[in-house]
Amino acid sequence: MQHSEMPGPRLAVTVANGVATLTLDNPAKRNAMTTAMWRALPEALVPLAADPAVRSLVLTGAGGTFCAGADISSLRRPGEDPQALSVRAEEALASFPKPTLAVVRGYCVGGGCQLAAACDLRFAAADARFGVTPAKLGIVYPASSTRRLARLVGPSAAKYLLFSGELVDSARALRTGLVDEVLPAAELGRRAAEFTRVLGTRSLLTQCAAKEFTDGRTDRDAFWAAAAAGSGDPAEGVGAFLERRSPRFTWTPAPDGS
Repeated sequence: MQHSEMPGPRLAVTVANGVATLTLDNPAKRNAMTTAMWRALPEALVPLAADPAVRSLVLTGAGGTFCAGADISSLRRPGEDPQALSVRAEEALASFPKPTLAVVRGYCVGGGCQLAAACDLRFAAADARFGVTPAKLGIVYPASSTRRLARLVGPSAAKYLLFSGELVDSARALRTGLVDEVLPAAELGRRAAEFTRVLGTRSLLTQCAAKEFTDGRTDRDAFWAAAAAGSGDPAEGVGAFLERRSPRFTWTPAPDGS
């Protein structure tokens, strides 16, 4: 297992069994994101994207809370642009080339919901609460974040969240597509570990290509066709199926993402 404190306060990264876990750790403020934390998050993702040992990324919060949003005190500091920092962090997370999973306990509000929505999938505890709250502060939610939320939950559900700023429970989040699975809090960690283990047995070639295609990137079709043709994964997958054994996929992206 590797463990490191990435640049910036209270962003912890561990890597074990092919899974990188990035933990938002600011318990005194329910893991609210400071400007330093926003700034550090993209930097934390760079080595994980390039590490061939990392097959997937889990984003979670320390203790019983995912993230209560941005640290409001940082909004009043002159010379800071926390919204630009949050968008940069969100986009870095959304463009992480390997599968990402938000594991949500407790509050997932504001900037926390922004980060969770930037992940590929979201698993939540039954007692989790979700909200997008800029209307309570008179803030215009970023255009890119608004579009991502609307793609995820649909225009009507996105407007409900943005217009009202109200918190919704995990059952409603599941119905609207804001989360993918809801589990008792005691089972959430086990289920997340089980799911990432399954991801690690599948073809990363398939996963990375599927991520780009479903996220709407259309300029690399030829790249992925060539990657599949030059990879041993298709032959290994078919051979393993015919031989009734587990496949041993070997394709990994180059450090530069190609």
